[in-house]
Amino acid sequence: MDLKVILISLLLGVFCYCNPQKEGNECISANAKHCGECIQAGAKCGWCEQEDFLKQGEALSTRCDEVESLKERGCNDSQIQNPIGKKSIITNKPVTNRKKVTGVETNKPKPEEITQIQPQKLRLNLRSGQPQSFDLKFKRAEDYPIDLYYLMDLSYSMKDDLENVKNLGTSLMLEMKKITSDFHIGFGSFVEKTVMPYISTTPSKLLNPCTGDQNCTSPFSYKNVLSLTSDGNMFNSLVGKQQISGNLDSPEGGFDAIMQVAVCREIGWRNVTRLLVFSTDAGFHFAGDGKLGGIVLPNDGKCHLEDNVYTMSHYYDYPSIAHLVQKLSDNNIQTIFAVTEEFQPVYQELKNLIPKSAVGTLSANSSNVINLIIDAYNSLSSEVILDNSKLPEGVEIEYKSQCKNGVVNDKDDGRKCSNISIGDEVNFNITVTSKGCPNDGKSETIKIKPLGFTEEVEIILNFICDCQCQNNDVVKKSEKCSLNGTFECGACRCFEGRVGRNCECSSNDMATDDMDQTCRKDNSTDICSNNGECVCGTCECKKRPNPEERYSGQFCECDNFNCDRSGNKLCGGNGRCVCRECICDPMWSGRACDCSLDNSTCLATNKQICNGRGRCECGVCKCTDPKFQGPTCETCPTCPGVCAEHKLCVQCRAFGTGEKMKTCKEECSYFNLITVKDRNKLPQPNDYPYPVMHCKERDANDCWFYYTYAVNDTEREVHVVDKLDCPSGPDIIPIVAGVVAGIVLIGLALLLIWKLLMIIHDRREFAKFEKEKMNAKWDTQENPIYKSPINQFQNPNYGRKAAVL
Repeated sequence: MDLKVILISLLLGVFCYCNPQKEGNECISANAKHCGECIQAGAKCGWCEQEDFLKQGEALSTRCDEVESLKERGCNDSQIQNPIGKKSIITNKPVTNRKKVTGVETNKPKPEEITQIQPQKLRLNLRSGQPQSFDLKFKRAEDYPIDLYYLMDLSYSMKDDLENVKNLGTSLMLEMKKITSDFHIGFGSFVEKTVMPYISTTPSKLLNPCTGDQNCTSPFSYKNVLSLTSDGNMFNSLVGKQQISGNLDSPEGGFDAIMQVAVCREIGWRNVTRLLVFSTDAGFHFAGDGKLGGIVLPNDGKCHLEDNVYTMSHYYDYPSIAHLVQKLSDNNIQTIFAVTEEFQPVYQELKNLIPKSAVGTLSANSSNVINLIIDAYNSLSSEVILDNSKLPEGVEIEYKSQCKNGVVNDKDDGRKCSNISIGDEVNFNITVTSKGCPNDGKSETIKIKPLGFTEEVEIILNFICDCQCQNNDVVKKSEKCSLNGTFECGACRCFEGRVGRNCECSSNDMATDDMDQTCRKDNSTDICSNNGECVCGTCECKKRPNPEERYSGQFCECDNFNCDRSGNKLCGGNGRCVCRECICDPMWSGRACDCSLDNSTCLATNKQICNGRGRCECGVCKCTDPKFQGPTCETCPTCPGVCAEHKLCVQCRAFGTGEKMKTCKEECSYFNLITVKDRNKLPQPNDYPYPVMHCKERDANDCWFYYTYAVNDTEREVHVVDKLDCPSGPDIIPIVAGVVAGIVLIGLALLLIWKLLMIIHDRREFAKFEKEKMNAKWDTQENPIYKSPINQFQNPNYGRKAAVL
């Protein structure tokens, strides 16, 4: 390998590193062998069934590509298989606008006749990767029937609570009548599994588990005391006969009771709003705790009531929370946990795991249970949460909600709307998308429903797995396929063991020397130019990492990516690469299609090609006059300016001065001279359709003159101001007067300053004298120089003798 080849390889490597190939589309990457595989690869994929579509060397999978790409490659629009999914609504009853009627209502609709969700049933034909959307409307109906089942813990600690619950039926009935005219109520109770260590199994304790003189009923797991009924007095009567019981440990077996309430028909649930009130002052056992009593069988989630008593508590373990959530959701039951303040945090965590549930704090004796139930019901019914059944593999669903007051939610919050009042209408947009062809294309049914409501939307999913051409015009054992395949969608689909574009070869006879020889160009040693493989004596070109790049030709000797480049673009972006040669678009030429044949870019301002001083090559001017340059050969850096060029002629013709004064007629008659009075009268650039140059020049006397120069077709026009703008000499009188005035003013100022300083000095001296005068102490009537001639003396011993005496 010589140095030149090495350098080219390095440059290509650098180019590939700096310009990474863009990722191919999913259609080509699927390597589809038939139309069904192609349309499952992506929503943009199409299959060209045009028989003459494939070029020499192209594989069968080349028929599968994005629809726009197939059209660009010459496939007729009518020959492209591109099925589109669709939706069709089967049942679409409008939501009910019924109002609550006070008193006796005639023609009262049954619960199943009330519609709160629309539509009710639809069909979606899904193509892989192509989403289908539909709108779902929900409206809370007024006066909707309600079933409420009160499930109460009857362990000994709930003794005082039972007294208050005995009158719950009629009181709760009166309150609920304010919400609905169709209300049913039921009652059940629970304690614990009837095995050790949950209860004492001694005979006496089985009869009366309470201590002292307390009279308690035998322990039990769960009893259905009263199935759902509209008779509140019956509720009071039966609940009033209930007795408290007891157990050993603190947690209770409430989960067993909830499971039976959810799944047993004996409860009497109707297809209406279902509420379960769970009242307790203790915690709960769940799956796995049964091992303490030797119970290892998981809860089966089935009803085991005999004479309204749960009989299999000793046989099945407690249900798990997940199992309980599933059964409550399947049976559209909304749970209200009425618990004491001590266990409120525990049940709050449980609420977070159970959709459409609420927690209320129960007073010590359950006196607030009615208000608790009403508040919890209002909280639950004010929120709408959509849920769907299990989706087939490869199917995804997205929700977007349009709630009250223009609130829009999407993603995880798109399933729900809050603060919904009775009569409010909310809308959901639901999008279903499939990937591939789930379950071999068999129809599937999914259901969407608002949690806590019995109504649901049924969606039938049909998957588009095949093209229409696979069902129509199919010829088995076609002569076009050598009787060894089925001709469908414009190509052969070979039987097992057959290969080739026309199924003409057996897969066992593929690799033979004779077949390989037909795949070598000009007796070369390279099979299919090392760009493909020999299949049945015909080259099938291999694919590039970038599916937009393709090998082609009888021996895969051609490609569409090894052409000359310009500006880092293949064929300069102005053509297409065909067998390593650029086929240029109109108005372009050159090996890399980088030579424009459009001369508009070479036009100068005078509408001449390259200003008449050059030639236009590939849209760029090549100036022939060395003085001129620029994109249109209009720039002349060494040429004198227009103003300087015509200055002397304008000066001599307008003012009769200048260097050309004597030769003015001979040299300066090439333009028309027009004089104006002042500069404002000169032509402006917008006054004429041709360019106007404004000039300002100075003569030998330092006088300025102004003019304009323009070329009007073949005539040259000069407009000049008829007066020179000359500088004026200095005015001597003001200068002398100013100097004299300045000297006088300065002298006066100095004199005033000296006078001011003297006044200040005199005042200071006078003030000093006055001060010294005030400090003098002598008498002004005595002569300070006079001295008296008389001296006075005193005997120091005088007076001492008298003292001794």
